[in-house]
Amino acid sequence: MTPFVTGLPTGDHPAEQLAFKDGWIYWSQGSTTNSGVVGHDNGGGDNQQDIPCQDIKLSGNGFTSAPGHVTSGYTAHNPHTSSFRPGATVKAFESATGPGICDGAILRAKLNSKNPKLTIEPFSWGYRNPYGIRFAPDDHVLRGGLFVSENGEDERGARPAQNAPDRLQLAQQNPDGSPDYHGWPDRFGFFDSTQAVFNPTGGPGDDLCNPPNPPTSGAACAAIVMAFNPQVKPVLAYPPQPITAPLALEPADVAAVGHDFAPDSFVFGVVRKGASLVSREGDFGFSKDNGEPPAGHDIELVNFARPGERFSLEQSRFAFNCKQSDQFHDPDGTPRCKVPYDQAFVEIPALRGINRPNTAMFGPDDALYLVDYGAVRDFGQSDPRSRFVNEPEPCATPGSCRFNGPLVQIPQTGVIWRISRIGKGGGNDDNGNDDGKGGKKDD
Repeated sequence: MTPFVTGLPTGDHPAEQLAFKDGWIYWSQGSTTNSGVVGHDNGGGDNQQDIPCQDIKLSGNGFTSAPGHVTSGYTAHNPHTSSFRPGATVKAFESATGPGICDGAILRAKLNSKNPKLTIEPFSWGYRNPYGIRFAPDDHVLRGGLFVSENGEDERGARPAQNAPDRLQLAQQNPDGSPDYHGWPDRFGFFDSTQAVFNPTGGPGDDLCNPPNPPTSGAACAAIVMAFNPQVKPVLAYPPQPITAPLALEPADVAAVGHDFAPDSFVFGVVRKGASLVSREGDFGFSKDNGEPPAGHDIELVNFARPGERFSLEQSRFAFNCKQSDQFHDPDGTPRCKVPYDQAFVEIPALRGINRPNTAMFGPDDALYLVDYGAVRDFGQSDPRSRFVNEPEPCATPGSCRFNGPLVQIPQTGVIWRISRIGKGGGNDDNGNDDGKGGKKDD
């Protein structure tokens, strides 16, 4: 085994999924921060700053991690020296280990090169965390384009954001060979970051509410956040080029990740030709739920118009946790549940249901395979059952389990699911969890 490309950026989001086309390897390269600014949530401020794919000009805004400790976007975080550089020009690939390397982007390199790192170039950029990438089939309405799932911003760090949606994007390099641009860090989907809906309200991940500041929560946390970071102000003075809008939005904190286009043999019921199945990992408890039932911890079906038709895109839940006795279908066959089930934690009967589906890929048998890394404890803002307790102790019973940090995985809960077409009726897993009309999850 030999390294193919080394020295890629990493931080909040690493290099993630791969695609191949015409002698190139493509990969999703996530941003190194939550929302463009290095804060205490990034390894205590020690992680690297984001790297632009084109020359950018910073705004005059700074973002506060502690009183008197202000950082600009795309800038190293240093509490002892100035990390505030208003109006500065940041050159493309600044601080990268090689030419063409940037983050919040889809990058590519030539497969047949003796030194592929020297061939790296950005194909598309302006994303927070582009995760799943798949080229559309040649007979698809998105033909030639790269279908991308993108994770939105969290309420945390030095530039906390509330209610930011996930996005479904179409990446297409510009005709002149430059990367197209999708608006991050100042555009959250269709909307500017300055929209009041994104204003932080003070949460357990905000820099100002955590050490080295005096730890606060609730109203005290909200008050200090409102005093220093009341609005998600722009990082850039202006976009480096016109912004390409997303194809569609996802609910906030849903974490749309891996996805794949369905083969023709999987077309049945609500699944149309050219559909994409998208795994949605679910939130990590930084903010409160955005409605009932909360989206995420499930599989989404995305149907597209056929080539030659007026473009449209339809989204619906396809596979999710639901007891068999609570299942029903809409007239068009879309699966539904009478009860708002969410994650499948150890404390509830649906232990063996979907928790964190991360990768979705069709296998050679034309079944959809899901990598689910299992039950995870988090900040518990959205679901109190998922909250960690900062007092480790033996787990006498499932309800008494305690953990000493956020995002702690519960051992032996990882699963690889298989969803296959077995007929025209509704299908359920062994616990009665609905997975869409005509499919079955096998564990």
